Amino acid sequence: MTPQLAVDIVRQALMAAVWVSAPLLIAGFVVGIAISLFQVATSMQDPGVTTVPRLAGFLVALAVALPWMLQRLMSYTVALFGDFARYAR
Repeated sequence: MTPQLAVDIVRQALMAAVWVSAPLLIAGFVVGIAISLFQVATSMQDPGVTTVPRLAGFLVALAVALPWMLQRLMSYTVALFGDFARYAR
């Protein structure tokens, strides 16, 4: 295995991790901004106001994006295991 091949494998793994985590991170960001705007408008600073909607947003995003996330991970794993002959050199 050449150093360039090892770097390519790590790069592909990191990109797969970024793409798989992106829907949840985006949902958390959007819900967080909406909650912050609500708190600024109402001057309500209760920690429960931030935690419960953010958790609900994560769960909804997970339920919606899970099939896509699993498909993305499976395609990465199949591509990685399919090239074992190339890695063994």
